[in-house]
Amino acid sequence: MFYKIKVKDHVRVPPNNFGKDLNLAIIEEVRNQYGGYISKDLGIVIDVDRVDEVGEGIIIPGDGASYYSTTFSLLSYKPELQEIVKGKIKDIADFGAFITVGPIEGMIHISQTMNDFVSFSKDKVLIGKETKRSLKVNDKCHARVIAISFKDTTNPKIGLTMRQAGLGREDWVVEDIKKEKK
Repeated sequence: MFYKIKVKDHVRVPPNNFGKDLNLAIIEEVRNQYGGYISKDLGIVIDVDRVDEVGEGIIIPGDGASYYSTTFSLLSYKPELQEIVKGKIKDIADFGAFITVGPIEGMIHISQTMNDFVSFSKDKVLIGKETKRSLKVNDKCHARVIAISFKDTTNPKIGLTMRQAGLGREDWVVEDIKKEKK
């Protein structure tokens, strides 16, 4: 889920930015400091939304930069358990599929791709034995988040499933709805 998060922090503005508009200089420094930042609390920081408040600047002897107590808003993506997400299949391996969800990649184990016995073909396609449904690179899908790990903050892990009603490749969902109506 995407969030706007309000943060209060001291922002260091180096002397080479003293001639710029203060808000623009602070936004630039906040982007440098928080852009792509990943944590369990904030999620994955995408961008700075706006600067809300800038306090009085102070200079620390020996540094030369100004430090401003600043309140700003960040746009962040933080996956949540049981959340249904829409994504695009990026790659398929013999053990499952990788799906791009917002700014991050999740993994769907082969056993979680569909309610069928699934086999992997050499041309990177997952095929259901009974249903003949196939999953390939660039397919748009709906999936549910079943596991999240920020153990390695440089590479958070998201586990997904498509083995529930209303999930899977977009045309499967439409097909299932038509079957239910009959």
